[in-house]
Order: sequence, then structure tokens, then C-alpha cells
Amino acid sequence: MKAITYLQFDGKADEALTFYGEALQATSVKKVKFGAFGQDPNYPLTEEEQNMIMESRIEFSGNHLMISDVLPSMQAVTGNISKGNNVIISIIDADSETNKQIFDKLSIGGTVVMPIAATPWSASFGMVVDQFGVMWKFNSEASKFLDQSISNTW
Repeated sequence: MKAITYLQFDGKADEALTFYGEALQATSVKKVKFGAFGQDPNYPLTEEEQNMIMESRIEFSGNHLMISDVLPSMQAVTGNISKGNNVIISIIDADSETNKQIFDKLSIGGTVVMPIAATPWSASFGMVVDQFGVMWKFNSEASKFLDQSISNTW
């Protein structure tokens, strides 16, 4: 079993795929649009909805990030998509140069919360909210820090 990060957007998933694919130096980006499947005559999709991303996956450095749009009809049931601070994507255990490269790219159009720099607990730590409102945290020594600093609770 695996757990991965899955981001949902309100019509901006295709734009986000391009942005994250470049920022994360993706080795593969795959996507399927809602219009790729036959229309249900009881629930026809507009042309705009047909061009929205139904499912996608970005592969980078042995990781996966999944992204999709949520159709307006689905939002009527699930609630509106809104930017928030309830999800943080954490890039851990990468070397400092890789952290800096990705951090700089994700910062374009975003807001730097904490510039990437050496800290007492990490050679490379920083936080940024990207242009889509997603928070990213970088910690080049996260596993080492946890192993040395925190006792097992299990």
C-alpha cells in the first residue's frame, strides 16, 4: 500500500500540471480529460468541462503527485474547491542544490514563507506557498532529524 498527495483544482489542473511538471523536473506526466469518455446524455458536460483534467499523475525523483479538476456538478455535492493551509507537501532528504532548484521554481508567482537556507536542524530548509495556494516545505535532513531527535512512540 502507498499514500500519495492528490491535489484538486477548479479548472486549473492542466495549468498546474505544466507548472509542477517543470518545477519538479518530472520524468513523466500523464493526464486524461473528462471528454476522453463518451457523454452521458443525462449529464452532458460543457466543452469547458470536457477539457478539464479527470485524472493525472506526475512522476519525479521516484515520487508521484496526482492532480485533477473537480467539475462544478461534483462541487455541488462535495463543496467548492478553495485554497487553504490544510495540506503541505514536504520534500524531504533531497540534497541542498536540488531543494534550491525546486524551491526557486515553485516560488515563481508564489509567496516565500521562509527562504531556503541552512538551519540548526537541516542543511537546507524552507517553505513556500506556490501560485496555486499549495504549501511546500523543504527539509534536506528530515529523516535524520527525526531519527536523532524524537523517541519512538509505538
